[in-house]
Amino acid sequence: GARMAVAEINEDGGVLNGRPLELIVEDNQTDPNISVRLTRKLIQEDDVTALMGPVSSSARNAMTEIAAEFKTPLLYGIDYEGGIYNRYLFCYSMIPDHYVKPLIPYLMENYGKKFYVFGYDYIWPHKIAEAIKREVSTLGGEVTGIEFTPFGIQDYSKTFEKIKNTKADILMLILPGTDGFRFLKQITDIGLKEKIKIAAMAADESYLKALDAKSLEGVISAVHFLSSLENRETRKFVRNQKRMFGKNTEVTYATEAHYGLVKLFREAIKKAGTDNREQIISAMENLTIVVGNGPVKMRKDHHMNLNIVISEFTDGKLIEKQNIGLIVPENQKKGNN
Repeated sequence: GARMAVAEINEDGGVLNGRPLELIVEDNQTDPNISVRLTRKLIQEDDVTALMGPVSSSARNAMTEIAAEFKTPLLYGIDYEGGIYNRYLFCYSMIPDHYVKPLIPYLMENYGKKFYVFGYDYIWPHKIAEAIKREVSTLGGEVTGIEFTPFGIQDYSKTFEKIKNTKADILMLILPGTDGFRFLKQITDIGLKEKIKIAAMAADESYLKALDAKSLEGVISAVHFLSSLENRETRKFVRNQKRMFGKNTEVTYATEAHYGLVKLFREAIKKAGTDNREQIISAMENLTIVVGNGPVKMRKDHHMNLNIVISEFTDGKLIEKQNIGLIVPENQKKGNN
């Protein structure tokens, strides 16, 4: 997404009377210590105007400290637990207000009131589990169990027994990546997936290449962009991605978010009329753009108003089930730095 945005901007004349944008790409290996080292290198040696990334909350928190120290904006495009504000951090991110609050009532209305929560043992799943429990309780449902797991578990049979014993209607799966794929394959193979509705947090089109259609069938997600949406912006965005990166490219909400961040950054430079970081930061606040799914806005608390879609894996595709529309989260400055 970022690569395509940079290419489009440069083809359109760049910024500030013809200056091209350049991406310098480093791999932090999802390690906070490597993230800190590379952040210092990018700022002090490469003299970047802004940073983009990473994925994990721990790496983001570590990078934010360095970004603030050197007064360099950090553009973040992954969903996270919410509640973080820093002048130098901009989040094109789904937070619990975006996808937990609309998803829980949808699930309760359609599939039952008893929930089991299973996720990785780190910051984001813990915070999402708290949000799920809070929302389920508010709506009169029941969380029958909450379990966290280390990375790399090969056999989830003990967890399957716990889920069956609680007689939960819905499994909230906060296990993206390879472990989550293994979990979905195993729960399908033992026949348990047919007896419980699964909602997988952060599930997107990348799952279609990782798993067979049977293991994905019926799994629910909630995201701010689907490549299968039937609107002009989506069709154009997906078409351009596939033209640039190949027809087999899976276009996801993370693709759209990072594309959108670069576009927002370009608009802020244009508005500020300078490459001064502080002026660009101020200019990014309250900017609205249209990317892949309607107008979205970067707010003064450096979080986005996003258009949310509840989706389901059906016949080897991820398709819309209910278009929630624009979600305006609470002010993320409250009670934070």
